[in-house]
Amino acid sequence: MATPRMTYLEKIGFGSGDMAINVVISSMFLIISYFYTDIFGLKPSHMGILFLVARLVDAVTDPLMGMITDRINTPKGRYRPYFLIFAVPFGISVLLLFTTPDWDYNAKLVWAYATYLLVTLLFTAVTIPYISLIGALTDNPKDKLSANGYRLFFAKIAAFLVTIIVPELAASFGADHLRLGYQVAMGLMGALAALLLLFCYATTRERVHHRIDKKPFKQQLAILRKNDQWLLLCGVCFTGTMGYVMRSSVAAYYAKYYLGASPSMLSAFLSTGVIAAILAMIASTWITKFYCKIKLFRWTQVLTGVLSALMFVLVNPGDIALAFIFYFLISFVVDLHAPVFWSAIAESVDYGEAKTGQRVSGLAFGGISFFQKAGMGVSGFLVGMLLGFFDYQPNIDQSSFTLTGIALMLCILPGVFHTLMGLLMFPYRITDAYYQNMVAGKADQADNDWPADSISKPSS
Repeated sequence: MATPRMTYLEKIGFGSGDMAINVVISSMFLIISYFYTDIFGLKPSHMGILFLVARLVDAVTDPLMGMITDRINTPKGRYRPYFLIFAVPFGISVLLLFTTPDWDYNAKLVWAYATYLLVTLLFTAVTIPYISLIGALTDNPKDKLSANGYRLFFAKIAAFLVTIIVPELAASFGADHLRLGYQVAMGLMGALAALLLLFCYATTRERVHHRIDKKPFKQQLAILRKNDQWLLLCGVCFTGTMGYVMRSSVAAYYAKYYLGASPSMLSAFLSTGVIAAILAMIASTWITKFYCKIKLFRWTQVLTGVLSALMFVLVNPGDIALAFIFYFLISFVVDLHAPVFWSAIAESVDYGEAKTGQRVSGLAFGGISFFQKAGMGVSGFLVGMLLGFFDYQPNIDQSSFTLTGIALMLCILPGVFHTLMGLLMFPYRITDAYYQNMVAGKADQADNDWPADSISKPSS
């Protein structure tokens, strides 16, 4: 029996949770590398190793958190209570992450490790329940897609706030007080994140109650390995995150050094990408009403690779206008797939249950989160190592060799990862028609909805 449809308030509340989470994600994507090298004072190679170590921690904590959500249910729900418990600690950790103590280099490096790992742990504590929540809010595919549209729209609003408020507020403190400026700005973002998590808790309700098989980790992992569509999404998540993080991490360096942008222009460049992504969320919701959502996913990522190569070839140092145009186009096209991806994860969990007769939810979502964070860690490590390889030195004029390296990291390398992401989606089979037949128990018909030429078949 179908559950009641989600209300607009509930979709807004659901979206507010991702807005809170993306205060951290956006800072990690857009400004953390720049902050660590140019403000905090870390060496690029040390920063890269820090990012990699944090992802090794995630290799343990993400699956563990997923199993905890599988095993513990409360009268308030399986996932929502974590927002109430960890909202305030999460916000405080953001403030600490962007606090720069006036210590010697080794002590500051220890502080960077401690605060980054604290954020990583608290991020896991709220993110795993959050990405699992949509499957408990509704079993309607259209509601899932719509709610994820709200979610991603609010996530981009968070990114917009980070790109506008943080650099501008930090600059307002003056060049001699940038450390304090970043601390105050991100402290405000952390407080906002805590309030948004509490709002998400208050406005959502878990109305879909799945039977969870509380099996040992190895058995759950064995079941997940049989879920071919979930495995595809893991690869898609890893490669896509590699592209996102590398482009976003280098954007500030590209604007400041390759384009010669002022602090205000740097903020405008970062914001251009976020505005394009917000518009993409709206456009994606409209396009998928009449165009195959899976086909949209595939070809937008391939097109991102083409646009990235063109930007590298056509934009020269100082070409501010052309760089803004290409960065807007790339940011718009690449995010047209986003609502599709996050609704696909929940559907792949249902697919695994239909295929194996056993439901593994928490570990499935924890696994996706792990691959996302693995992509963040590996990409962050590569950015740090490549900045060192291309002889990057903070706050001075860069050589042509360094500028070429920065352009490669903004354009070519992310373009390759997104193209690979699109190609990985060609074997993906869970269209809307397939999913609806699967939920209805029409397994044979669901299989028939995946003919050899289904690449061109609409999903609705």
